[in-house]
Amino acid sequence: MLNISVMTEITGISDASAKSQFILYWGDMGGQWGVNRSVAQIHALLFLSVSPLNAEQISGELGIARSNVSNSLKELVGWKLIRRVPVPGDRREHFSAETDVWEMAMRIAQGRKEREIDPAISAISDCLDKASIEPEIHPEVLKRMQEMQAFLTTVDTWYGQMLNVPKSKLNLLMKMGNKVISLLTLNGKKSE
Repeated sequence: MLNISVMTEITGISDASAKSQFILYWGDMGGQWGVNRSVAQIHALLFLSVSPLNAEQISGELGIARSNVSNSLKELVGWKLIRRVPVPGDRREHFSAETDVWEMAMRIAQGRKEREIDPAISAISDCLDKASIEPEIHPEVLKRMQEMQAFLTTVDTWYGQMLNVPKSKLNLLMKMGNKVISLLTLNGKKSE
């Protein structure tokens, strides 16, 4: 029986090992997050690799074209999720991934902030400047723009604050879950 997955960009992996499944699922999740599937699959492979890999090894293991591998590696280096690692006696570039999941998450968050939140804050600020000199703007439209700017500024401030919290404390905070919500509850009712 032929089993064809819709989550495939990998053509060279035919086994159903946990590692292969992880790489396929990571690639699929990357696609859902707006990241090129092959970039996510290469990241997953390097994340799981116990030793650095070169582009030919990555291409061979994943069955992805060498040119696609090169472009994907550049993107991952740009995100600071992987780094070049010299291997004695081999002139080819080798790569290894950040394996600390908290550090990886922080780098991804930083990249997304720089690519999404910062430009949004700037664009909405420009809109608010323009709105302040437009007498015909409806007060509700202005209010909604101001609320969006306040929200994005709060997210930006919160992100800056979280950078200063040690990873162990962030982990504890996340594990507390509903306990944090209950601390915010006043007289049994959730506050706004």
